[in-house]
Amino acid sequence: MESPRHANVLAFLIPLGIASHTVLAGSRVSVSLAALAQGASALTVGVLMALYALLPMLSAVATGRWLDRIGVRVPMLAAAIGLALGVALPLFSPGLGALYASATIVGMAFMVYQLAAQRATGDIGAPEDRARNFSLLALGYSVSGFIGPLVAGFSIDHYGYRAPFVVLTAIAALSAVVLAVDRFPLPAARRAPAAAHRGGVRALLAHRTVRRVLMINVLLSVGWDLHTVFVPIYGARIGLAASQIGMVLAAFATATFLVRLAMPAIARRVTEHQVLTAALFVAGAVYLVFPFSHSALTLGALSFCLGLGLGSGQPMVMSLLHEHTPAGRTGEAVGVRMSLVQTSSVVVPLLFGAIGASLGLAPVFWSVGVCLTAGGWLARRGRPG
Repeated sequence: MESPRHANVLAFLIPLGIASHTVLAGSRVSVSLAALAQGASALTVGVLMALYALLPMLSAVATGRWLDRIGVRVPMLAAAIGLALGVALPLFSPGLGALYASATIVGMAFMVYQLAAQRATGDIGAPEDRARNFSLLALGYSVSGFIGPLVAGFSIDHYGYRAPFVVLTAIAALSAVVLAVDRFPLPAARRAPAAAHRGGVRALLAHRTVRRVLMINVLLSVGWDLHTVFVPIYGARIGLAASQIGMVLAAFATATFLVRLAMPAIARRVTEHQVLTAALFVAGAVYLVFPFSHSALTLGALSFCLGLGLGSGQPMVMSLLHEHTPAGRTGEAVGVRMSLVQTSSVVVPLLFGAIGASLGLAPVFWSVGVCLTAGGWLARRGRPG
């Protein structure tokens, strides 16, 4: 059973996670729609979305090692301040330049916060509590994934393109104030013997289970990133209002919340591998159907189904990584995962943005659907173990 102290720490981490991810999710929608309103192309929006992941892609592993050395409190506070500064930039300059800078800063700050929160969550409680704890943390991100797009969409429709940045800046600033109070006992650093770090990232990837789980996670990340980046573009092209696009994205977040709420019961009946395999199949099927949707209702229904699939994967990935990673290298392993995820977040907008600009969005959805479905078959045939 989890101790009251650990429960209190988790109760502290989850609301802060909701706040930080609300800023990220709302910022992505606000930045993409603000850019489209200024006449930006699909490729330009793809570049903007890629900037959220560029610095995290390059620095996630080093950040994870930093967390292993110093703990999580200082990085979390620095990240909250960075989120507030980054999301406030478009308030002072309406051009694309401010959107580029905002995307870069917000993406980097959220990466630091997320790694710290995941590191802390993995450290509290007993090993048998880990899947439950990560499911609860992921539930918080599902809530913020719902709130962020709605804040952005409705703020834009009713008050203009500056309004969501005001709201998101206030949320990030409040998080920074809460962290600065310094009253919650977050986990301290856990140093590992020097020998444990021999071989660097290559040694981690040599572990069969870790390597396969990371490969599955990359496929799931591609599916997630494609939805985040291209649903606003696709919705705008079929004539949806900003609030309708926000509701479509919120349907995805609602599904991730529901499936993560059910995850403890699901985990008692099926293995982590079975959950991950099913997630790939569901996501692949949805993307194959996406181009045939031409209304907010059908797009929302498909997004909901996609959320059920993709939302089930991340808690299982995190639980398996913490279970199989060598002692004292948890932050580094989570950093490797984050680096791969952010690489996807850079490549997906740029590669598929170029394809979408030249061939249309249907080939983008179909190609990713095929890759996810193929990944499901491969994962089914070669189980991590």
